[in-house]
Amino acid sequence: MSDEQDTMISPGLEALLEKVDSKFTLVSLAAQRSRQLISYDLGLGEGGGSEIPPQVTSTARKPLSIAFEEIYADKIGYERFDPEERARVEAAALAQAEADAAALKAVRDEE
Repeated sequence: MSDEQDTMISPGLEALLEKVDSKFTLVSLAAQRSRQLISYDLGLGEGGGSEIPPQVTSTARKPLSIAFEEIYADKIGYERFDPEERARVEAAALAQAEADAAALKAVRDEE
């Protein structure tokens, strides 16, 4: 007898969890992508279609199922950021902007 249980989602939860670092990430990523797919479907009738279309060929009709298939196929992903590193990058960008503004003011004062 097979140890594998029939689940409502395909690919299975275990396979999906190998693609992300936690269940929370999986839920967040799939929910966000599902909303994008819904927005894409709604935009097609209006000629907009500003969202990214489904990235996998699927027989599924539900946006969440398509999102899970995209995650499993590595078509969508996520990036973790370190808050301290982000603060350092933003501080450096601000310092550069202030230096550029000061240099521009100095050039204008010379004219």
